[in-house]
Amino acid sequence: MRVPSSTYRLQVRESFDLDAAREVLVYLDELGVGWVYLSPILEAHPGSDHGYDVVDPTRVDPARGGPDALARLSAEAHRRGMGVLVDVVPNHVGVESPATNGWWWDVLKHGRDSRFARFFDVDWAAGRGRVLLPVVGDDDQPDADGPIAGLRIVDGMLGYHDHRFPLAPGTADDTDDTDDTDDTDDPQAVHARQHYRLVSWRAADDDLDYRRFFAVNTLAGVRVEDRDVFEASHVEIARWFRERLVDGLRVDHPDGLRHPAAYLDDLADLTGGAWVVVEKILEPGEDLPARWSTAGTTGYEVLATIDRVLVDPSGEAALGALDERLRGGVPPWPEVVRANKRHVADTILHAEVRRIAREIAVELEVVPDRAWRQPVEEVLVELLAVFPVYRSYLPEGREHLQQAVDAVRADRPDLADALDLVLPLLVDRVRAPSLRFQQTSGMIMAKGVEDRAFYRWSRLTSLNEVGADPSHFSVTPDAFHAAMARRQSVAPAAMTTLSTHDTKRGEDVRARISVLAEDAGWWSDTVDALLVAAPAPDEGFANLLWQAALGAWPIARERLHGYAEKAMREAGDRTTWTEPDPAYEKAVHALVDAAYDDPAVAALLDGAAARVAGPGWSNALAAKLLSLTVPGVPDVYQGSELWEQSLVDPDNRRPVDFALRQRLLAGAGPVRPCGPGDDGGAKLHVVRTALRLRRDRPDLFVRYDPLTAAGAAADHVLAFDRGGAITVVTRLPLGLERAGGWRDTRLELPPGAWRDLVTDRPAAVEVDLLLSELPVALLVRDQR
Repeated sequence: MRVPSSTYRLQVRESFDLDAAREVLVYLDELGVGWVYLSPILEAHPGSDHGYDVVDPTRVDPARGGPDALARLSAEAHRRGMGVLVDVVPNHVGVESPATNGWWWDVLKHGRDSRFARFFDVDWAAGRGRVLLPVVGDDDQPDADGPIAGLRIVDGMLGYHDHRFPLAPGTADDTDDTDDTDDTDDPQAVHARQHYRLVSWRAADDDLDYRRFFAVNTLAGVRVEDRDVFEASHVEIARWFRERLVDGLRVDHPDGLRHPAAYLDDLADLTGGAWVVVEKILEPGEDLPARWSTAGTTGYEVLATIDRVLVDPSGEAALGALDERLRGGVPPWPEVVRANKRHVADTILHAEVRRIAREIAVELEVVPDRAWRQPVEEVLVELLAVFPVYRSYLPEGREHLQQAVDAVRADRPDLADALDLVLPLLVDRVRAPSLRFQQTSGMIMAKGVEDRAFYRWSRLTSLNEVGADPSHFSVTPDAFHAAMARRQSVAPAAMTTLSTHDTKRGEDVRARISVLAEDAGWWSDTVDALLVAAPAPDEGFANLLWQAALGAWPIARERLHGYAEKAMREAGDRTTWTEPDPAYEKAVHALVDAAYDDPAVAALLDGAAARVAGPGWSNALAAKLLSLTVPGVPDVYQGSELWEQSLVDPDNRRPVDFALRQRLLAGAGPVRPCGPGDDGGAKLHVVRTALRLRRDRPDLFVRYDPLTAAGAAADHVLAFDRGGAITVVTRLPLGLERAGGWRDTRLELPPGAWRDLVTDRPAAVEVDLLLSELPVALLVRDQR
């Protein structure tokens, strides 16, 4: 297996296509990047910026440059000694516009007789032989069984507003004249004859009969566990490896697959055992299944550990008290998680729960009337709500299912009979309900926690990150070293990351917010002052919003408005995407405007940003160097070699100014960052230094040995030896400053002479000398 020294993620889209990506390879090469890492490049829904809504997996997207552009990029990367990594999406395809997806169009046209019918995970019995399409607006069909306003026959298709759907052969004439008495011209009658049925958009929550990606109706799950589906959906990916265009893959959302381990085995065969990493979220203490054919995860668990070793544990109580006061009480995190997972299982993902119940009924050969169905669905909801990890892979993870069963049995004795009924089917790993339950639990976790609970917990929002537990406040240096030593032992070729297209806050937003743990009393006073200057309709949410603003300050007004809208609707306690509260949202947006228009509010934010900028940059450089040098393959998310102060998507997919980075690279050096408006040159220098060393001297990164410091400020040093490359970073910079600096603190280095590559000078064991220019250092043996 060829393993990259590092990767650099690029978001490929129509406005930044594969040829544009090729043009930045010269810069990435100068930066020290090992492989270029491309977002999905198979043909996506027209206009898609992210590419995860693939409509044709058999070809490279023409809008992203097409196959010739991929060949040009690959040739140039390989000429430079760089590899190519591509993000692939095996779980689902885009169906927003059926005409753009030939497989889906054929299924809608021919129903169960379509040769692609088995490609999709459709419960045909539930829909009585028809696919339910939740697209009808409230005003167009007040009565669920009544006619649908806006239907018409147009150009041989069934039209509904801007939507177009195919007509089954012989079900209508191609005419726009709907006044003819022949009902082949009547769009209502024609609709009734199709292999699909247009239903209210609200029906998706309970009645949808095809598996989706989470709650996204426009992404339909595919049955890649079937060999013919795997081959059809991977024909282009196979070509990439056959023609040596691509060197590795990142697999999106493996938890949505029926048999992730089998899929990865198939992928290993197809790629010849290439480097493959999986976007798998591990809960604290959870391991990746050992038999999976993968180098490891994409690194969210490392992100959580790096963030927390830079958080001061002394701030936990005060920040918790602030959130408790502002919200009028905050339940323990496990209760917040369980309540929000229960909510999504009862609402936006209830159709998935009902499908498991139907499969249980089939297995038990019972008629699922309401009296039978209600307790069965309720016990499934409770099990999914309390399930402690994203999913199990039976027989692996049997203990997680047992943990959920024990909790439900203890808390809901009224469901004991239903629990005893379903449990034998859920533990039998070959039975349909068991497989479906495993595919569903990850959806519930993602929507309930990442997209809901994270926005209802404001204690220290730098900890509210994908794959992390925000109730786990900090990590000691000893625990950090133990985690990294274990990673070197079990997953040395897995990916390490700090920012992705899915992170809720960019790495340097989090680094700045984490400073609040060192200054909790000041932050409490600042929040109170902000609330006086700009009263909020929800003070707990205001705390979350002001932390985001502080972390990204200065930030453009429209970006903060975009974040506020997404955050309050995802929180879902006062307003939602489907039922917005205009008055509440207006009040929240007024808070955002106050940050720019009200001198008192602007002064508070300016002052707060000035206060935390210095220690925030210290945290940011420390986190970055840690991520680039700990065991694993470091990934640099596009643009994050400068300060990465993006908020949640789509903010973090904004275009990157590579010309600026190219110019700054020439002059980047160890100049200490200054103020909120710093240009990030120091970070760029640190990134270049570490990436080049990893690329040019892989022999220096072969083990993990903690190093210790002695002296008054020893707790503020975090250092380790990777086998000849030594990383030294500062932790808790405010506490260090208050204690009087490094004073007599000395680092215990291995024997010999050492040089700091960051400053290009001999390394002193006295930490105040070693870190006099920047709060980080990267040492190698001095050959001069």
